[in-house]
Amino acid sequence: QVQLVESGGGLVQPGGSLRLSCAASRNIFSINAMAWYRQAPGKQRESVARITYGSSPNYADSVKGRFTISRDNAKNTVYLQMNSLRPEDTAVYYCKAEIALNNYWGQGTQVTVSS
Repeated sequence: QVQLVESGGGLVQPGGSLRLSCAASRNIFSINAMAWYRQAPGKQRESVARITYGSSPNYADSVKGRFTISRDNAKNTVYLQMNSLRPEDTAVYYCKAEIALNNYWGQGTQVTVSS
């Protein structure tokens, strides 16, 4: 099991940047994969970025070239650097850990992109 706590969300103008953090309650070195998802009002939750040990990260087409996922095993934390933010990036962002056949979710952090 693992508990996940996201932080770093907020209100930002279009074109701005935010860095989200996902702090895990245990060592993430052995976790199969960590990922970021988002859910906008009235829409289904969608995958944004995913990182596995030893492989290149993958991204949703809508965020490629703008978002970067990374992990710091020493801090048990996964990050999502978001640049060139757009109004359509507005959503609640969730962190997910994949351990064996189970998925663990954080409580989410709100990102609002608006002028």
